[in-house]
Amino acid sequence: MELKENRECKNSVFVDLFYEDETAEENDIALYNALHEEPLPPGTTIEKICVDNKLYMNFKNDVSFGIGGKVLVFGEHQSTVNENMPLRSLLYLGRAYEQMIPVQDRYRRNLVPIPKPEIYTFYNGKEKWAKEKVLKLSDAFMIRDENPVVELKVKVININPEQKHEILERCRVLKDYSTFIDTIRKYQNLGEEEPYRKAIEECIAKDVLADYLRKKGSEVVNMLMSEYNYEQDIEVQREEAYEEGKKVGIETGQKLGRVEGEIMGTIRTCKEFHASTEEILKKLMENFSLTKKKAEEYMEKYDFEK
Repeated sequence: MELKENRECKNSVFVDLFYEDETAEENDIALYNALHEEPLPPGTTIEKICVDNKLYMNFKNDVSFGIGGKVLVFGEHQSTVNENMPLRSLLYLGRAYEQMIPVQDRYRRNLVPIPKPEIYTFYNGKEKWAKEKVLKLSDAFMIRDENPVVELKVKVININPEQKHEILERCRVLKDYSTFIDTIRKYQNLGEEEPYRKAIEECIAKDVLADYLRKKGSEVVNMLMSEYNYEQDIEVQREEAYEEGKKVGIETGQKLGRVEGEIMGTIRTCKEFHASTEEILKKLMENFSLTKKKAEEYMEKYDFEK
């Protein structure tokens, strides 16, 4: 099944707050300081990193930037947390380093210093999720090792208000954003015809992202509608993939059932004609392209003389 792609890259409100808006740099520094015990010194500047969004279906819900000798990736999830985030982040980081490291530096003989990566995902979805959890790339390895040569960790932080994660008290803009999303859901659950506008009005009245929402009210509504359409598109594709997989599974099961029935019939017929075990094995291997071991397993399974 082919993925449906938006023609233009659309930003989420999260990306606008932490990457595009004129207050983004201030917001990034505030979030960085909330995540670290040692705050950045006054006058610190950040380097925005533009990563090709093709990995993410042309919808941006992540931001990356260089700051204080580090490259930070902030992502947001309003749907179910993807357990493959470490793998996606590995690919994402590769793209980010391509933007940051000049081509000629990659081929120098001497060690080229690179920013230390830190990856955070802020979860505010509806499904239950831990207050905080670390996802590791090594958990996906086919062969487990106590000390994997390559490791990548993604810290997932649940910013839903009811979780009361400490970071919300340390970063006002993140707390306000969390409250804003929660307010939208409240009006959606009430069946309000214009939940986004109602949430904006309430948050402005309560001084929650008030300046930002006054300035960008209409843009925010458009971004929220794009986010909603994106989530709906993902959900539809998941349902289509499930139905397609179920159909393939049924067809495969029916086919396997027919084949196994033919194998059982072949064994029965051969035994009725007093064929030797070696003759039956040979016939199974030739007629059904089986290995000797698999043919022997079928012989054991359908041994009618037991």
